[in-house]
Amino acid sequence: MAKKFPIAPKHPERICWGCDKYCVADDLQCGNGCERIQHPIELDGAEWYKKGDWSNLLSPEQMQELNLVPIVPESTPKPHIKLPVKKN
Repeated sequence: MAKKFPIAPKHPERICWGCDKYCVADDLQCGNGCERIQHPIELDGAEWYKKGDWSNLLSPEQMQELNLVPIVPESTPKPHIKLPVKKN
């Protein structure tokens, strides 16, 4: 998504969350149908991000902020594998 998806919006019932446009609930523009798409907080409660895999919706920064993925240091050395040399 182009926009950062909000974790806990103030009034999720006023907006359609179906695409990047975030249309007002009574003025849908995306053409994905005539019904408003609910925010996950409306369906699963305040800790909606703890249920299921939201990696396609939340940015990596948000995932780390919510402690959903382990923080990986940038300078992690790669393991080296030594293979035996075959002699002909």
